[in-house]
Amino acid sequence: MAYTVKQLAKLSGVSVRTLHYYDEIGLLKPAYNGENNYRYYEQAQLLLLQQILFYRELGFQLNDIQNILTSDSFDKIEALQSHKNILSQNLDRTQNLIKTIDKTIAHLRGNVKMKDQEFYYGFESEKQQQYEKDLVDKGFVSKDLMEEYKKKTRQWSQQDKEYFFKEANEINQALIVAMQNNLKPASPAVQTIIRRHHTWVGWQPTKEQYIGLSELYQTPEFRKFYEQLHPQLLSFIVDAMKIFAEQELS
Repeated sequence: MAYTVKQLAKLSGVSVRTLHYYDEIGLLKPAYNGENNYRYYEQAQLLLLQQILFYRELGFQLNDIQNILTSDSFDKIEALQSHKNILSQNLDRTQNLIKTIDKTIAHLRGNVKMKDQEFYYGFESEKQQQYEKDLVDKGFVSKDLMEEYKKKTRQWSQQDKEYFFKEANEINQALIVAMQNNLKPASPAVQTIIRRHHTWVGWQPTKEQYIGLSELYQTPEFRKFYEQLHPQLLSFIVDAMKIFAEQELS
């Protein structure tokens, strides 16, 4: 069955204007144009739009999505399996947090008795103070700059904090997807993700500082964190960070 732009917009929830734009930039071309000059989309285009929406959900930019989808190594089934794996990881964490909420409500109502450590079940465990100390001790960032950064973060709202962790998760998942699509650390799509990581760090590290940060990532605590997400993620992000530092920073 073929769909017009309006029909596909209604089916997918993507606006007509966006579908027109995807056509203009070559990201999603219609199967054909009818004699009435209407665009018509068939199942191949519907599946391609699904892939675009999955990658958008994971935080990819349109030009990066286009590079991935037009790559010779792109495989639809492998990509879907990758999306499934990432969504499963996020679902597991969300379900754990929901369990903590439900149990805490029951605790506050006096229905159950929680152990103190159970209040934090499902949250990411971070040794933030040690991390900050290492950055200063190893000369990756000055003490004054670190204090300024800490002062800024102490003023964060809950929304700011949630955005920070959401951004970190999206960056890591985007890198995992890039690896699963056989992209190299030096590829434009990966380097775009690393630029986003460099911004996310928060204190705009210089070339030497960013390389130093990549070395800090190879310590046991960070290694454990990254290898839990994906066995090759640590070496991949380290290589990509060093390339970004050499090419983009001074």
